[in-house]
Amino acid sequence: MTEASPATPQILLAHHLKALKLPTFLREHEKLARQCASDGVDHVRYLLRLAELELIERERRTIERRIKEARFPAVKSLDSFDFLALPSLNKTLVLELARSEYVPRRENVIAVGNSGTGKTHIALGLGLAACQKGLSVGFTTAAALVHELIEARDEKRLLRLQRQLAGYKLLVIDELGYVPLSQTGAELLFEVFSQRYERGSTIVTSNLPFDEWTGVFASERLTGALLDRLTHHVHILEMNGDSYRLRQSKRRQRDARAADTPANRPEG
Repeated sequence: MTEASPATPQILLAHHLKALKLPTFLREHEKLARQCASDGVDHVRYLLRLAELELIERERRTIERRIKEARFPAVKSLDSFDFLALPSLNKTLVLELARSEYVPRRENVIAVGNSGTGKTHIALGLGLAACQKGLSVGFTTAAALVHELIEARDEKRLLRLQRQLAGYKLLVIDELGYVPLSQTGAELLFEVFSQRYERGSTIVTSNLPFDEWTGVFASERLTGALLDRLTHHVHILEMNGDSYRLRQSKRRQRDARAADTPANRPEG
């Protein structure tokens, strides 16, 4: 009867690296060892390079997880925003906010302007930047959030949802003002803002100027208390201008007409 052969060092190393949750180390160590041997790199620098690769990959996975947990409707960066198309927007302030230093200071951001000017894009870009800084982010629309709050209240899990919302370092609430709120919805949404006051940062986008928010909350008292909390430590982004979506639509129509001119039509 033959004895079981002892595990090879390679098998043991693979086992230990899996147990230690070092997948990049496991995947790259042989290839990097050959490269370092060829380059005359000593063992310390070899291990340093492996550790750096593992850290880079771990950071990438963490950012991906935070982006997924944020529940963005789309992943958009500020790099793809057309600042030239919206002269009213303070680009310097937006780029400063992209450093996400306002989040640990628990300051808020409000983007106000007419429809189609890119408020959601800016909010998504700032949310993405915060994820990349390692901060926890949540994204929702005002209407969806109110619906979720009412549903949670009816199912007796409101406290758990409120704790979750309060726990985000940055909460993005998009499209405030597009849909009027019921009294219950307005009060529940106010409670979210109140619980986050000076405890976390909130980004709000709205197509309404502040003096018209009473129409959304249907209460001057509630609106005043909300604005008092939101605007205590705030950066306001003025985003009034021509609708970006409308310009894009008109451009596509012009391009389609130009493509259909007699000179561009195929012969036949």
